[in-house]
Amino acid sequence: MQLTILGCHSATPRANAHPTAQILDINGELMLIDCGEGTQVQLRKQKVKFSRLSHIFISHLHGDHYFGLIGLLSTFSLLSRTAELHIHAPKGLEEILKLQFKASHSYMSYPLIFHTLASSKSEMILDNEKLTVETIPLDHRIYTNGFLFKAKVGDRKLLIDKVLDLNIDKAYYKSIVKGKDVETKDGELINNKDITEDPKPALSYAFCSDTAFKPNIVPQITGVSLLYHESTFLEEQEHLCNKTKHSTAKQAGIIAQKAKVHKLILGHFSARYKDLSLFEKEAKVVFDNAENAETGKIFRCD
Repeated sequence: MQLTILGCHSATPRANAHPTAQILDINGELMLIDCGEGTQVQLRKQKVKFSRLSHIFISHLHGDHYFGLIGLLSTFSLLSRTAELHIHAPKGLEEILKLQFKASHSYMSYPLIFHTLASSKSEMILDNEKLTVETIPLDHRIYTNGFLFKAKVGDRKLLIDKVLDLNIDKAYYKSIVKGKDVETKDGELINNKDITEDPKPALSYAFCSDTAFKPNIVPQITGVSLLYHESTFLEEQEHLCNKTKHSTAKQAGIIAQKAKVHKLILGHFSARYKDLSLFEKEAKVVFDNAENAETGKIFRCD
């Protein structure tokens, strides 16, 4: 699993501060999460192949999370894309984009498939052979979802020395790693667990931006490999959270600690702060394995 930060700042873009956008690669499935202004430029800088993108997930319809989408979709068409593209987003985005296409006489060269999100409860929105995706209902000024990405558990690990000692035919290897028992040439039934090891634990990623402090998401995200949680403010400006429905770095740390996640990534920083290292310091008071997002930064899990 690999997460690439394309932008991690709130409000308006600046020369070195780009709004929210991320690329997540799980088992070769490449997905875009949010699409702030300038996302396609950042994709170019990170050398992401546009043709590999299959799904786009938009958390909510504040501009710093989707204003880059119309340009990206238009570029796909200019590049003569033919593969279908799925967009998972709140109600209203399809209408917005189609109006922009109509006004500019733009026509897509590929099937654009919209999946409207409207439920206030968590729902499964993608389930294929590589991963599942669930919504994480958040608490913001408008309808907003986070997303929980879970890789499917891989094949069992073949203990090749034991298999060779038992003289098991190679033709059975594929079925063995899928968990099936096997019979030797002498007719002896071999239990699968005697010749394989459990696969690596499935990796997972929870994206939670934008939201007020919401501890009731903890059960859904418990134990995830990576958690991205917005931390727009520092604790000294916590009074702004009630009005704006955002979180502090300390609150993000509390969520990570309660959910026992493996790593916390902080982002969506307010432009009022010059020293972003203060966010890490504040979160680490309650959760030590916290790290700031940065444009171009890559987080990997094996």
